[in-house]
Amino acid sequence: MSATMRAIRQDEFGGPEVLREVELPRPEPGPSEVLVEVHAAGLNPTDWKHRAHELFLGKPPYVLGWDVSGVVVEVGTGVTLHKPGDEVFGMLPYPHGVGSHAEYVTGPARAFVRKPSSVDHVQAGAIPLAALTAWQALVDTADLQAGQRVLIHAAAGGVGHLAVQIAKARGAHVIGTASAGKHEFLRGLGADELIDYREVDFAEAVHDVDVVLDPIAGDYRSRSLRTLRPGGVLVSILPYGEEELAAEAAERGVRAELMLVEADQAGMRAIADLVESGRLRAEIAATYPLAEAAKAHAQGETGRTTGKIVLTVR
Repeated sequence: MSATMRAIRQDEFGGPEVLREVELPRPEPGPSEVLVEVHAAGLNPTDWKHRAHELFLGKPPYVLGWDVSGVVVEVGTGVTLHKPGDEVFGMLPYPHGVGSHAEYVTGPARAFVRKPSSVDHVQAGAIPLAALTAWQALVDTADLQAGQRVLIHAAAGGVGHLAVQIAKARGAHVIGTASAGKHEFLRGLGADELIDYREVDFAEAVHDVDVVLDPIAGDYRSRSLRTLRPGGVLVSILPYGEEELAAEAAERGVRAELMLVEADQAGMRAIADLVESGRLRAEIAATYPLAEAAKAHAQGETGRTTGKIVLTVR
């Protein structure tokens, strides 16, 4: 292996043009870590938000990217879970484990699981962060059960379209909000009811749901609380405004939870099982070679993407 690698780094905040392909030292795995040769790495809204603004990572320079699908090439001291040559996928610990938009990345061994043999690296690289977000919101936080009604906003988006499939796999009745042009796609994923948010106020059309998954925030939160049955739960994946939201939820006799996705091997194993059984698949909106990461960011932040954008590294 070369002692260096290609990576996409930014040295300042700004638009997609601040992303540069650079040559960096290839990392070495520490204790309990693996070195993964990256074959594909998904792009998520958190990538372009961190590119443009100071959020969890402080100030650049840094290499973005949390999704990984690739091959283990080296293991650190104490690792028994994976061996060199294993095909794996997973999410680097969010937010500080960032760095997958490169030819190699290190991460905790238990952030990764075996890549299902039924899918390629592009498909596997699209899944981890968005699917873990959906799983941790619907299953771990809301405890979604068979027969319950769930409202999923931005249902055709990266998190949303995977959440629809996870909810259906749990046996839930799925209601999604999306523009009319995306309804056929979502019906194909199993959505039971669909609302064109441009034409219909979902807060007037939907009632007595058990769970709401909100990746939008803003006034969607307050309006979503009105759709919940007593004792229902709203899970927002944008964790700000907690006190105000909690107070409004309490007044309505419902619960509001704000969450950030976490690296989670149990969740990744469950997701891998769904992928292997054919019950979970990412819609690939576009792929770009690593060197064209700026173009991928530009497409992603239009907000009109159905599914996921993936960087192909090998």
